[in-house]
Amino acid sequence: MPPTIRIQLSIMMFFEFLVWGAWYVTMGTYLTSTLHASGAQNGAAYGAVAIATIISPFIVGMIADRYFAAQKFMGVLHLMGGALLLFSTQIKDPGAFFWIIFAYAAVYMPTIALANSVAFNQMTDPEKEFSGIRVWGTLGWIVIGLVIGWLKISGVENVATTVVPFQLAAAASFIFGVYCFFLPNTPPKAHTSTGVSNVLGLDALVLFKDRSYLVFFIGSILICIPLSFYYSFTNPFLTDTGMVNATGKMTMGQMSEVVFMILLPVFFARLGIKYILLLAMLAWIARFTGFAFGNAGDGIWLLYLGIILHGLCFDFFFVAGMIYTETKAGPRFKNAAQGLITFATYGVGMFIGTNLSGWVADWYHKGEKIDWQSFWLFPVYLTIGILIFFLLFFNEKNKAIK
Repeated sequence: MPPTIRIQLSIMMFFEFLVWGAWYVTMGTYLTSTLHASGAQNGAAYGAVAIATIISPFIVGMIADRYFAAQKFMGVLHLMGGALLLFSTQIKDPGAFFWIIFAYAAVYMPTIALANSVAFNQMTDPEKEFSGIRVWGTLGWIVIGLVIGWLKISGVENVATTVVPFQLAAAASFIFGVYCFFLPNTPPKAHTSTGVSNVLGLDALVLFKDRSYLVFFIGSILICIPLSFYYSFTNPFLTDTGMVNATGKMTMGQMSEVVFMILLPVFFARLGIKYILLLAMLAWIARFTGFAFGNAGDGIWLLYLGIILHGLCFDFFFVAGMIYTETKAGPRFKNAAQGLITFATYGVGMFIGTNLSGWVADWYHKGEKIDWQSFWLFPVYLTIGILIFFLLFFNEKNKAIK
């Protein structure tokens, strides 16, 4: 790949995830502190992103891939997204905010697949080249989190500033939208199969004949439920606890992602998929337990532990799961299988989890504050149940389905 193309694609990934990280991490704090939303309303707002993930394959597979150049369609979507983000800052009602953020997520989520399409179209050896490009997306998420923390606009110093991350995200979306038109051309695929079964990856249902993969698939949906607790309520929790620069410090989770991504091949060679998944779930239990019993005083190390464990929790389950899915599916079903697992986890699983986390937050709302210890112990118990499920029923024999 020519160096100029590599630089272009790296900048693309940097901005793609910078835009997402700018508003997604702090949205919970904005909703609860500025719009005085309930836990259910906060969960529903994050659930809007999950719904958008469910419909995203239809937008990409049945419209973008067939009729438009990927980079131009991505540019249009980001320009529309910037306008919707700006509009969202004028909304004062949490119920109305849900519909605006849903509309925004519906135009943003397809751009992730489009960015991947643009990148893969320029690569001769994706297995070696893609990770070096994709890591710039993680760096973009880290940078915007550090900037928000440095500017002290995440809410703990001044609640009125919680709207600023949305304004930053809108500005970045406008800039990136224009930049997309100068990316390498990725023309539409004239003969792309756009049937519902192809878009949703239903062709990969044959993999369910393997009991271990079926257990993994069900477990992946279930594990997204406690994951949603982390995404939806960690920033409001840390802010409410009194942690200074919570948004900036949460970027340590993305930093750890990079570290554990590097370590993942070593663990695959030594442990195998079953114990990697179990190790990830143990990390989830440790993370939520740390949040349950930590505080901004002498227990702050438990809060840091919960943040830093994000890399282990995410990479050793979701990234490892993608690799496992690739291995099980083989060449025939790999594209369909990846589409199916993404639809099920980030769509169905996250939708259930975001709404459940909101209801649990309301259930444990005592007086003016949430009983955070009881709130975080809830996903601890959930994860223990999923761990037992895996121990009893997951017995991988490492045979790929052809």
